Amino acid sequence: MNRLVISHRALRSAAPHRLPDALRRVLRAHYAAESADFLLADYGHGVLLPVTDAARERRPQPVHATPAGRAFSAQRTVLEEPDGEGAVRAHLPVTARGDRLGVLSVTGVRARRELGELAELAQVLGHEVVVAGRGTNLFHQALRQERLTLTAELQWQLPPARSCERPEFALGAHMHPAYGLQGTCFDWALGADRLTLYLVDGTGEGVDASLRTHLAVAALRNARRAGLPLADQAALTDQALYAHSQGEAHVPALLAELATTTGRLRVVAAGASRMVRLRDRAATTVDVEDQLPLGMFEETDYAAQEFALLPGDRLVLVGEGRRSGASGPGGDGPGERALARAVAATGLLRPTEVPAAVLREVAGRQDAGEPDAEAVAACLDWFGARPDGHDGTAAPTG
Repeated sequence: MNRLVISHRALRSAAPHRLPDALRRVLRAHYAAESADFLLADYGHGVLLPVTDAARERRPQPVHATPAGRAFSAQRTVLEEPDGEGAVRAHLPVTARGDRLGVLSVTGVRARRELGELAELAQVLGHEVVVAGRGTNLFHQALRQERLTLTAELQWQLPPARSCERPEFALGAHMHPAYGLQGTCFDWALGADRLTLYLVDGTGEGVDASLRTHLAVAALRNARRAGLPLADQAALTDQALYAHSQGEAHVPALLAELATTTGRLRVVAAGASRMVRLRDRAATTVDVEDQLPLGMFEETDYAAQEFALLPGDRLVLVGEGRRSGASGPGGDGPGERALARAVAATGLLRPTEVPAAVLREVAGRQDAGEPDAEAVAACLDWFGARPDGHDGTAAPTG
């Protein structure tokens, strides 16, 4: 039995809160590692934090300008070569089905042939972290550089993974401000021939806004899982929200559905939302008809618009229900121009890095009175349908 199989069994059989300890034992016993650190990216994806119960050992490493951060951002192994004789320190990205989780840093790599095996072990670790996280607070605590507000705690329970990559497309999403969210959220699901994406913002303040978003996302998922078309998903969610609040509160949302066999995109823009397409290095606003927010009136009818994506297109979707002064879809106000400039500057970034970069750039151009305006963004890169119609296997994403 090879050591990778033995290592996998050791991780899988460890108690959830003992997973990091089991990892270090495996690396010492089977890979002669001198030391090993497991770091998770915080909610804001700005720093990497060690997974440890000892607060004094929680020294954050910036995602930018550190070897571990480069491994996380670029999704590739980064080596630190010793100055003289000694062991190489390898930083290996930890992902789960394309969702970036963190980095495994191992000192004691003496043979480069071990790197491939260690990279595979890092992927095994990613899957085990997702499963173990259901039974311990250890990993949830490691994600936070500071305390989350109650509403942010609620909101981070909703989204699935922040990223997904298939041979046909790559998806990344981000919410701001990570530690002070109230009603902002995203959701996505991948089926046999389609990717469905929602950007949602329960307007209002505090727990009420968060609960409205939870109701909206649950209603959208319920309609989606019943196999209903995108416009009907919006209509049924509109009814559920109206029945709950009688129109006194509403929820702006952007619903999108990509046919992964053709590149056809259906969109329902229910409230404040914007889309920018990057094609051949030119960023242009996509003219989306803005319809009524969900829950504003009883039995609102919604219609889906269709667009065609070309291989190589990048689509950035932004839901900004809380920003004031931003122009509506298709507008030409300062918000639209700032967003187009921000998207145009992302050409060299991986899709998982784009949403946060765009939100930072747009937020930097807002009035000083709105530094913490909530927003959610997603980036969808379309590579083109596979000629054989087979969806392939999931690939790590950045």
